[in-house]
Amino acid sequence: MNEFFAMGGYGWYVWMSYGACAVAVVAEVVALRARHRRAFADAKAAGVEPAPERMETAR
Repeated sequence: MNEFFAMGGYGWYVWMSYGACAVAVVAEVVALRARHRRAFADAKAAGVEPAPERMETAR
């Protein structure tokens, strides 16, 4: 099992790359949700209501 995690001496680079990618994906999801909520709040403040069929995905 240690050989798998060491990956021929490149384990540190490989696992840190996976970690950096995971952090970037999580940060993008969080930012996307924030932008989505802000867009709906701005639309609601402007008096624009989303279409009824899109209401379920807006939550």
